[in-house]
Amino acid sequence: MELAEFNHADRADAIAALRPCVDVTRWCEAVADARPYASVEALVATATAVAAPFTGDEIEAALVHHPRIGERADGDTSEATMSRSEQAGVDPADADVQDALRAGNRAYEERFGRVFLIRAAGRRVDEILASLQTRLTHTDEEEAHVVARQLREIALLRLKGVITA
Repeated sequence: MELAEFNHADRADAIAALRPCVDVTRWCEAVADARPYASVEALVATATAVAAPFTGDEIEAALVHHPRIGERADGDTSEATMSRSEQAGVDPADADVQDALRAGNRAYEERFGRVFLIRAAGRRVDEILASLQTRLTHTDEEEAHVVARQLREIALLRLKGVITA
């Protein structure tokens, strides 16, 4: 969607356009309600401010929609398409990588009680695996901050793809 179209969309349509970025109602509503934006940069600045911080409940709700790293999102929704694109660097054909990701995802979920979240776009699978291993050593508080930061990065990256100049 172009910025001009987003600026002139009715509120419900503007919010719906933002949901694939991150399905956090407060964030979607606040970003939509701050329209009109003079530029995509102004939109991103507002979105960044509104996302800092996401609450623990917002993060947990948003994670429901995120597939595990190494698993391809099913369906033809905008969010599923974005997720598949973001994980393009994770080669599903490499059995050793898939085994390591499955084991890491399982350990992370047992340790923290939620799906491992990382901005995968632009990262190689070895970087993702290294981050997963490092993050397993975090305290709950340390990891909560990392997850919040990763969710913001994902939301903003997606926003830049959804709303264009």
